Amino acid sequence: MEGPLPRRIAAEFVGTAALVAIVVGSGIQAGGLSDDVGVRLLANSLASAIGLGLLIALLGPVSGGHLNPVVTLCAWWTRRRSGVRTPALDVACYLAAQLAGAVAGALLAEAMFGRAPGGWATRVRSDGHLLLGETVATAGLILLIVGLHRTGRARFAPAAVAAYIGAAIWFTSSGSFANPAATVGRSFSDSFTGIAPGSLPGFIAAQFLGGLAGAALATLLYGGRPAAAPPRTSQSSH
Repeated sequence: MEGPLPRRIAAEFVGTAALVAIVVGSGIQAGGLSDDVGVRLLANSLASAIGLGLLIALLGPVSGGHLNPVVTLCAWWTRRRSGVRTPALDVACYLAAQLAGAVAGALLAEAMFGRAPGGWATRVRSDGHLLLGETVATAGLILLIVGLHRTGRARFAPAAVAAYIGAAIWFTSSGSFANPAATVGRSFSDSFTGIAPGSLPGFIAAQFLGGLAGAALATLLYGGRPAAAPPRTSQSSH
């Protein structure tokens, strides 16, 4: 989180908007091209993973490329434990920019495909096994980011995070949203990637729980000694 705050906020807004536009837009496109759920999921996962990796590589040097409230809070906690104080205003601005960007990205995707923006998603995602999958997906994301940082390999994060999200879309029952802001944004699109507003509390709670679990696993595997700098990249997710 270095550099002028307005520039960092703009990067987080634009990056999160672009990420959600990619996720939602590729889902709409895939839905219009094929009735096969497997083909839709393959197209959506490839577009999401590639887009995420590119956005992290592009915006990481500006804002850290978080694009995800769980990652921002993880970065804040890491810096705090290492003795580096991050102003609460910075964290609040990051979270607000990510949330606003996610909604803007979903509405943009809807408009690009000639759909009336502003409709709510109707796909319910509230079953217990889906919440478990979302917890696992987010835990893995945070473990990966913190692990790369603490082992001095943060430069591999764009490719590593993209690869993880692409895989997690397939191996988790939830489809690996792993991002509270993007989850809210996806509730504005009644499409293949949407989530009904009523499912938001459970999904978001699972994501934050997964973030805590991932941070705890990172401490277990790499020790409790805080890193010298915060994670430089996001999430996910997605």
